[in-house]
Amino acid sequence: MLFENIHTNPDSYARAAVLHTGHGDIPTPIFMPVGTVGSVKGVYHRDLKEDIGAKIILGNTYHLLLRPGTELINKAGGLHKFVGWDRPILTDSGGFQVFSLAARRKITEEGCTFRSHIDGSKHIFTPENNVDIQRMIGADIMMALDECTPGTADFNYAKKSMELTHRWLKRCIKHFKETEPLYGYRQLFFPIVQGCVYPELRREAARVVAEADMDGCAIGGLSVGEPTEKMYEMLDVLKTELPADKPRYLMGVGTPANILEGIDRGVDMFDCVMPTRNGRNGQIFTWEGTINIKNKCWEDDFSPIDPTGTSFVDTAYSKAYLRHMFIAGEMLGAQIASSHNLAFYLDLVTKAREHILQGDFKQWKEGVVSKLSRRITR
Repeated sequence: MLFENIHTNPDSYARAAVLHTGHGDIPTPIFMPVGTVGSVKGVYHRDLKEDIGAKIILGNTYHLLLRPGTELINKAGGLHKFVGWDRPILTDSGGFQVFSLAARRKITEEGCTFRSHIDGSKHIFTPENNVDIQRMIGADIMMALDECTPGTADFNYAKKSMELTHRWLKRCIKHFKETEPLYGYRQLFFPIVQGCVYPELRREAARVVAEADMDGCAIGGLSVGEPTEKMYEMLDVLKTELPADKPRYLMGVGTPANILEGIDRGVDMFDCVMPTRNGRNGQIFTWEGTINIKNKCWEDDFSPIDPTGTSFVDTAYSKAYLRHMFIAGEMLGAQIASSHNLAFYLDLVTKAREHILQGDFKQWKEGVVSKLSRRITR
């Protein structure tokens, strides 16, 4: 059994479960740090495992294809061995990155032709070669190739885009079933639900994904320009449409409040660059709200970064010292902030899981969401 649903709250769609993979078990709900090119920026793998508590990280198919290239990764024995990470890895299909290239790509029935943002070289993603690339990377969890529809797309465009994603999905699944893993462990495969902000399209996509009967379900095309309320509305649509016995992965989302609202609506897996990207720019997430550590009000605050935090850096360094690191332009500032934020996100989903198991997730969530969304100015 790949996915064991341990407990669901009676007044919420939140559930605590375990996802079994070739590189270990993943307790859900879970947050997955983003390791775009084989590294979570500024954070040692040792710290990710021992201090931050990451159970799984992401790699990006688009970026890994361009650099260092799948031939080198294959020669190393797969991404796990190449980067020195012995826990699960998930790869996206690169659909979002291709979507963001705009003028550098062309989408046809065959696939997506694009030019590298690094050197302008020409490449193509087809449903078939995208599976092959992810086989060579060796991800424990692979995504289907999709077209990521902009959040502002009109209905006709969103419908055509979704239908193309579904035709690609059939080809992806066929090729996935005709090929084998390269490194001796099972790889899981998730189709992606698209449909923009249109409930009828999301329902249709969910039916197609459910009928495909693969290992899990990903939800794409949210947090790409649409209002947050629309994202929640689409999750409300999908919470009863997607199969209950498979993990649900909300791609690229989001803030701490987004994650808790997603869990409440039945989502199990999340990823986002926000903890590290915002951390590198001085934004610190805490249980009381967010801090801009570069503000002068923290200049003489010698209290710990987060006295309730779970990471070593939370109590080892003061807010004044961390601000000094940023003002001085020291790399250590970004490293400390990234480690703290990742540890906070992992603590967030860990506590959510505890409250699901206790049966009071809904009440707990309602009590903390407003605090998580506010800005602290001292």
